[in-house]
Amino acid sequence: MPELKTLSLFIVTALAEIVGCYLPYLWLREGKSIWLLVPAALSLAAFAWLLSLHPTAAGRVYAAYGGVYIAVAIGWLWWVDGIRPTHWDLLGSAIALLGMAIIMFAPRAS
Repeated sequence: MPELKTLSLFIVTALAEIVGCYLPYLWLREGKSIWLLVPAALSLAAFAWLLSLHPTAAGRVYAAYGGVYIAVAIGWLWWVDGIRPTHWDLLGSAIALLGMAIIMFAPRAS
């Protein structure tokens, strides 16, 4: 099931990117410790490494990843920020995921 592996890898990648950006946000906007920048940098390094694990062209991976990132960010909005997504948020996420699926899983000529 390569599709499930690809989607799972994208989800982990999105979480690494969001955590890597959220921790500096906590420092800059919420007055948390500057030491949050250390795990933030590690998380962003993991994000870049995770993107490199896909066996297809980098540009295709980056384009498709954006769709998963949108959906994971909406999940973050709900689970971490405590804000329930609107129907429009969910629709936009579904459309983005459809775009990701088309980009990553469409048949290709060899």
